[in-house]
Amino acid sequence: MSKLRLTLSIWDYDRTHALADGSVQPDGIDLNVLELVLEETFFRMARFREFDAAEMSLSSYTVSLGREPQPFIAIPVFPSRAFRHSSIFVSAKSGIREPGEIAGKRFGTPEYQLTAPVWIRGILADDYGVKPDSPEYWVGGQEETGRVEKLELDLPPNFRLRPIGPDQTLSAMLAAGEIDALHSPRTPSTFHSRPEAVKRLFPDFMATVT
Repeated sequence: MSKLRLTLSIWDYDRTHALADGSVQPDGIDLNVLELVLEETFFRMARFREFDAAEMSLSSYTVSLGREPQPFIAIPVFPSRAFRHSSIFVSAKSGIREPGEIAGKRFGTPEYQLTAPVWIRGILADDYGVKPDSPEYWVGGQEETGRVEKLELDLPPNFRLRPIGPDQTLSAMLAAGEIDALHSPRTPSTFHSRPEAVKRLFPDFMATVT
């Protein structure tokens, strides 16, 4: 009997690399593993269903459950795990010193509905009293222009989302003080190129544990 041929798109984690290099072979499956950056995998899967299986944003999956037909079946495997606190960066011009001061500020995020920003909004609300509808969210590409939400959103009118300009990036806007804070799953380039202008709000968890 021939093996079932499946394509899996996933990031290159140490926990999954054995599938990619073939040292672990799933029984009865001829597995083609594509190690793509998360943004590409999520976009191509959410918009076009390009893969048989793929790593998926938990929040995007949750949003998809309210749509008909429901396009995905979730497998309870969580390859990406991180402390999200240390991925909040603030502009030196913002005057933000404490997490609660993000309330009412201009808060950048690559996409509103991504899983990591959902965690951040929950942490800020539960631990620091920042209501999710308090900041004004500026949405768009962090280092590259033209990023858009993968899924159409239907938010209550008290939530304020503002797409950034077609030639703007969140990283540059943060350094210039055009936004006050940025949630960034990846360290913004201006954190290194302009250290006087961009700071972490919380300590770097990787530096703490290593």
